[in-house]
Amino acid sequence: MKPRLVAQSESDTNLTNRRAAWQAGALDGPTRTLLARDERAFLRQSVSTPCLNAIAKAEGIWIEDVAGRRYMDFHGNNVHHIGYGHPRLKKAIADQMDALPFAPRRYACEPAALLAEKLGSITPGTLSKVLFTTGGSDAIELAVKMARIATGRFKTLSFWDAFHGAGVGAGAMSGEMLFRSGPAAPLVAGALQVAPFGGYRCPYGTTTPEASGAACARMIDYVLSRDSDVAALVAEPTRAVPYVAPPGFWAEVRAICDRHGVLLIFDEIPTGLGKTGRMFSCEHDGVAPDILVTGKALGGGILPIAALIARPELDVAQDWAFGHYTHEKNPVTTRAALTTIEIIEDEGLVENAAAVGAYALERLKDMSSRRDVMGDVRGRGLLLGVEMVKTGGSDPDGALAEDIMYRALDLGLSFKTTMGNVITLTPPLTLTRDEMALALDRLETAIDGALAERGD
Repeated sequence: MKPRLVAQSESDTNLTNRRAAWQAGALDGPTRTLLARDERAFLRQSVSTPCLNAIAKAEGIWIEDVAGRRYMDFHGNNVHHIGYGHPRLKKAIADQMDALPFAPRRYACEPAALLAEKLGSITPGTLSKVLFTTGGSDAIELAVKMARIATGRFKTLSFWDAFHGAGVGAGAMSGEMLFRSGPAAPLVAGALQVAPFGGYRCPYGTTTPEASGAACARMIDYVLSRDSDVAALVAEPTRAVPYVAPPGFWAEVRAICDRHGVLLIFDEIPTGLGKTGRMFSCEHDGVAPDILVTGKALGGGILPIAALIARPELDVAQDWAFGHYTHEKNPVTTRAALTTIEIIEDEGLVENAAAVGAYALERLKDMSSRRDVMGDVRGRGLLLGVEMVKTGGSDPDGALAEDIMYRALDLGLSFKTTMGNVITLTPPLTLTRDEMALALDRLETAIDGALAERGD
């Protein structure tokens, strides 16, 4: 079967000549051997096969490959908020394994109860009732089940280009064609999409993010006014691409959902727990959802765990078995999550993300003012994006973004490209201002090197 290239994705592609060329020059014999073993052993799919490189060590903001080269990890799949291998987290996990390594699902345990109570205390609004899963995709699907039970409806509304997970249900709610095409397409009945808010190249034929947001809100209202079967709107309050909603957008959407009896589910899997400079990104807009889903960084970059937190009024499914997971109340994973939140609070990492991110955004905008190929700079906290465009316009330049990414790797900076041409920077919340300055020096060198080779 011929491979398909889909540019509009949060993932960077691994099917280009540029990746093969970089690997040919950068990887040594032991690395190639390990990558070959990996490809033989794992079922292959786009994006993850073949792997980019092989990692031997991860500590703090750094990853180290098999050849001993170190990279500042500004990707990390948004799991490394507290840095890799935090000593306090590793000790908490080890202590919990000694005290109670597992709890069968039908028994309560204190670490799980403590985590549930903690999540209820740090989430916005009246969110306080909790369920745990091992991954964000499962948590999204549980949230939709809750919405169906609570409303008696079965459909969902979400945005094109969004990503809510790779499961069959979560994938259907996602708007990335990378996960919606081909013979395994996750087509679930009742999953509706509209074009998203804002954007550098605004949808709906609008010319500004504000106008696009207003048009998007009207479209949501239009759909919900005509389809009384929609149970929930599922959305990323700050899109991980990243895009920031225009002021007032989410307040308007909240009012629309309330008017039509539709629950609002916020997917904070990549953006929650401080990434955007607030504990949860919806706090920037002063809007609380009916259900909030978080994950990724919740396990501290070591263990997989995700959670949904709902308003107590939605606790109406006591007669239905809609989401029991073997590791739902695992004492080790819940202890890891509780300790991760405590580290974020005790070390002031939310505030650090806001401060270092503000510095980075200012410097990136200064860089873009002197380079017209940097078409847009945007973000919140330590979720940052730079649109690479063709000289003299706003058309995406994916080849340039990819060239910059591999040049940055050679300089010891790792990040990913999203939507084909957006350099996306998502470092740990432990990053210092000096470390951010060093990373941006490396990025600037990579950009100028790519432009010099082009003759720009």
